[in-house]
Amino acid sequence: MTERVVIIGSGPAGWSAAIYAARASLEPLVFEGAISDENRIRGTLPLGQLALTTEVENYAGFPAANLTQFLETALPKERRQYMPPHSGHGVTGPELMELMRAQAVNFGTRIITADIVSADLSKRPFVLKTSDDTVVEAHSLIIATGARANYLGLPSEDRFKNHGVSACAVCDGALPRFRNKPLVVVGGGDSAMEEATYLSKFASKVHLVHRRDEFRASKIMAARVLENPKIQVEWSSAVTEVLGDDQRGVTGVRLKSLKDDSERTLEAAGMFCAIGHTPNTDFLAGQIETDDKGYVVYKTPFRTETSVEGVFAAGDVADSYYRQAITSAGTGCMSALDAERWLASQGIH
Repeated sequence: MTERVVIIGSGPAGWSAAIYAARASLEPLVFEGAISDENRIRGTLPLGQLALTTEVENYAGFPAANLTQFLETALPKERRQYMPPHSGHGVTGPELMELMRAQAVNFGTRIITADIVSADLSKRPFVLKTSDDTVVEAHSLIIATGARANYLGLPSEDRFKNHGVSACAVCDGALPRFRNKPLVVVGGGDSAMEEATYLSKFASKVHLVHRRDEFRASKIMAARVLENPKIQVEWSSAVTEVLGDDQRGVTGVRLKSLKDDSERTLEAAGMFCAIGHTPNTDFLAGQIETDDKGYVVYKTPFRTETSVEGVFAAGDVADSYYRQAITSAGTGCMSALDAERWLASQGIH
């Protein structure tokens, strides 16, 4: 049977699209991704980037409160039992994603825990091949595969992800663990300037580590950093190790000078990587128009249509600017509405 709509991805965009599509009686099929070592290493396990964060304070509708009873009654026991105890601070990233997933299932969404490894978009119905060699046909497709954050690739960095190592200052910067403490930002582009400037509102000091002796960032963004008394630039330097322990998380970083190979240690409660993101579009093999960074390009402003008719995109896979859970959820809604209307125009109900 040819599916009316297939959704690839299981972050805020994917689940929001699934909720809307399911409520429209389209019986969406979601490929949430495979649970594999490859996806773990790449940071692309099911439930998206939000599942790699801790407290979520900027998603509307979840003020600080103890949600234990709600979580126990809203989520299936077989999934709840593998989650850590609720912190009482408010909703966490994994909790929010599990709640979205459960809501999509409540309305009839079907889920397959596998990756889509290739897609033939040259004809309709589209032909998708999964990581377990299953072939699926679809009249319409919503791509919500997100973009994975780029990290330095240090074993010590991987050890402290969610315990002081982050790739999103807006997501995590205001958390208590970072307030009034020294922090490290790695990068030299506009994103790094934005991250460092934002973190300076909360940190006692921000060390901006850059490999070169000049920024790649725009002049105005660089000027804001250089004029900020709470930001200290560590020129021509690279982080070689993230320091810390299991109890406190990150406590500092080891820096290496790229001019004379000398090393020193910086005290820090956290390290934020701002060295870019990589959209998860490899499986498309260039069949959809993307920009020079690999992000899917919308064919029409304020619509989620891509360059291939019947294919829609939502979330960070098409957003290199905002990259927030709430904006991803919004475009997930839009993509489902766009897909529903397109299917109706094709006489597919």
